[in-house]
This record gives sequence, C-alpha cells and structure tokens, in this order.
Amino acid sequence: MRVISRKTLRDFWKKHADSEEALKSWYREAEKARWKNFNDLKSEYPSASILKDNKIVFNIKGNNYRLIVKMNFEFQISWILFVGTHAEYDKIDANEL
Repeated sequence: MRVISRKTLRDFWKKHADSEEALKSWYREAEKARWKNFNDLKSEYPSASILKDNKIVFNIKGNNYRLIVKMNFEFQISWILFVGTHAEYDKIDANEL
C-alpha cells in the first residue's frame, strides 16, 4: 500500500515526540500491506473504525492519538487525512474530511 504522505506523520511526531515510534510502526506496516478490502485491514487492525467514503480511523499509541486515512484498495493507495490527539479528534467531524 502506498501511503501519502509520510511528511504529515513526521510533522506530527516532531510536535508529539512520544508518537514517533507508533506512527513509524503504522507506516511500515501499511507500506508492506496488500489489503484488498476492509475485512483484510480489520484482521490486522481490529480496533480500526470504518467511516463513510473509504475512510479508516486508527488508534495510535494506546488510543492517545488518532489517524484518519482514506483508502483506495484497488490502486493500493492510502491518503493521510488527519493525525492528532484524542482531544483534537473530538473537535472534528471525521466523516467530513
């Protein structure tokens, strides 16, 4: 799976250093993944939440952070739409990103 863009994650972990290892781990796993559908993804990330329009919410670092990604399984591309603290996540409408 191609992840666009790692820079978004890097910018975030520069502000929240304790998220760095967890975000790097997620990135490495996503880059290696060949998920064909939501069921494949959920088998590896059972706590991930599926939203409308092919968006997925991942809990990062014990649910301290949230990552929202839009998936295109056919073309094996994922776009990072949001990464933030739980409090920042609570202030947005994830379905409207």
